[in-house]
Amino acid sequence: MLRRVLRIPLILAFLAAATVVASADDASKEPPRVREELWGLLTPWPVLTWVVRPLGTGTRTLVLMNHGVSVDPEQRTFFPPVEYRAAAYWFARRGHVVVSPVRYGGTAVDRPELALFPLFFAQVGHCDNPNFRGPGLSIAQLDQWVIDYMVNEGVVEPEKIIIVGQSGGGWGSIAYSSLNRPAVRAIITFAAGRGGRVDGKPNNNCAPDKLVEATREFGRTSRVPMLWIYSENDSYFGPDLSKRMHEAFTAAGGKAEYHLLPPFGSDGHFLIDSPDGIPLWAPIVSKFLDEHP
Repeated sequence: MLRRVLRIPLILAFLAAATVVASADDASKEPPRVREELWGLLTPWPVLTWVVRPLGTGTRTLVLMNHGVSVDPEQRTFFPPVEYRAAAYWFARRGHVVVSPVRYGGTAVDRPELALFPLFFAQVGHCDNPNFRGPGLSIAQLDQWVIDYMVNEGVVEPEKIIIVGQSGGGWGSIAYSSLNRPAVRAIITFAAGRGGRVDGKPNNNCAPDKLVEATREFGRTSRVPMLWIYSENDSYFGPDLSKRMHEAFTAAGGKAEYHLLPPFGSDGHFLIDSPDGIPLWAPIVSKFLDEHP
């Protein structure tokens, strides 16, 4: 059981003034003011988290957002989750507490001297025998520690957890779904997967058949309602592969609603990173969350 501890003092706390594109149903409403902070959580393995939350008191629904995994080893020692700031603000302005664990250092197992917290590695290994399942479950374990901490602190409602993940973080979210934690009401992924753009080449995937099989394995035990969003011009996980993953997951028993959006920008893999993408996915996400209150 997670031991309840005090938070590390805030490194950063300020009222944000960024403008976020609102969905059509929110256009006539004054968006609530939110606060953006960094928290240090004394979980079993200490973790830095980026937090965006509405002003005011009371417990709220937790939205835990998992960032991706950089293909550049030099960027893996500290991956800034603020790349999807506009999306985080969208969820916060719906009244949710958004928490994004920073998995810094965890992906540098190829250069262990750079890894601050090497327990949370994300290296899948060589493409002839990749380990997709293990790194996904490592993210799931970190997520559970963060969820336990936030619930024990009385900051969020214990039975209304939402998980959102992009790319490698989306893969970790799919892995988390296989654990079937009763407190999680819904999971949303954007461009989820692992092993994309091998050697930096578009649509060059590491052992795609094994990725599909690992997805199938997660689907065997997953029963959490999920929403999977991809784009037609995703250079990491193209339509053919993402459809195969979805078919394998649902055929094994998983519950996932699949949406393939039109091409976005130069690479739809980064849809969630752009404020311009919000009008495309917000109606779909809003409908999904309304169906799973």
